[in-house]
Amino acid sequence: MNIFQTTIKGFQRFRHLPSWLILIAAIFSLSVLNSCSNNSPTVNRPDVIRVDYAYYNPVSLVLKQKGWLEEELKSEQVKVEWVLSQGSNKALEFLNGRSLDFGSTAGAAALIGKANGNPIKSIYVYSKPEWTALVTSANSSIKSVADLKGKKIAATRGTDPFIFLLRALDKEGLSDKDVEIVQLQHADGRTALEKGDVDAWAGLDPHMAKSELEKGSRLFFREPNFNSYGILNVREEFAQKYPDYVNRVLGAYEKARQWAIQNPAELRQVLVQESKLTDAVAAKQLERTDLSNSRIGDAQRAVITAAGDILKASGVIPNSTDVNQTVSSLIDTQYVEKLASN
Repeated sequence: MNIFQTTIKGFQRFRHLPSWLILIAAIFSLSVLNSCSNNSPTVNRPDVIRVDYAYYNPVSLVLKQKGWLEEELKSEQVKVEWVLSQGSNKALEFLNGRSLDFGSTAGAAALIGKANGNPIKSIYVYSKPEWTALVTSANSSIKSVADLKGKKIAATRGTDPFIFLLRALDKEGLSDKDVEIVQLQHADGRTALEKGDVDAWAGLDPHMAKSELEKGSRLFFREPNFNSYGILNVREEFAQKYPDYVNRVLGAYEKARQWAIQNPAELRQVLVQESKLTDAVAAKQLERTDLSNSRIGDAQRAVITAAGDILKASGVIPNSTDVNQTVSSLIDTQYVEKLASN
């Protein structure tokens, strides 16, 4: 007995109805059943996932080199595209322009992006680094933050070193109005310091470690608690459309982080190879990089919020910004909570 005959038989219990009505009902039911059986559920998946790699994010370099994300997504024909971020400002620019789906920034830099309308969520901690300090040349007379008054300082606006500089000045009772900030990308800031074009530089590793070891540059102001964590951000639109793939990316990230912790010598070699650093410079950078925690939450909220008032006073984010509300909207813990439960 075929499905049509079975369907007709099922409707024969309604003999009190006209035969033509039973026939129409049976045909309609058959078409619905046929539609359900022939259409497999559609899977919402992206064609490509754009992820950044950055020399200040060693975990990203491991993930890129090992190819674990590509391996995870190969069977679904989802491609992975790697994009170099030269600083948090560039990562935020790429996220805002949809050139990236996942971008590496400092936590406070992500706040700048969010406050200025960049639709992102901070979802993962890839490091707790002391990756920035205030740097001057070996023979400089600068000994403290107070000595910076009236001096030229290289910094990359919208990045953790820039925010670090603002917080250091504020701690000393100074502001950005008391110095001349020269806007340069991180590598160019190091070059400017070494050539004597600026008096100081808000440094970032690995450039800072390189200048320290190879040129004798001095880190004259250090404050680890002013460094606002290494944060992985996702575009809100991507997260809303492909939540499962956010979890997949973080799963691969976590695999790379765990590998980095368990293989410190190999991690150093990855950094050397990807960043074209010497072994000594890579070791210096990793010496001040803590990879032990990936969960985003209260600790990150505290340090990002602490930077907010300085950013408002300096005009980096609008004065009308509700910092607490913006930070709450920025940080999304659901993905790392799911990662921890797996």
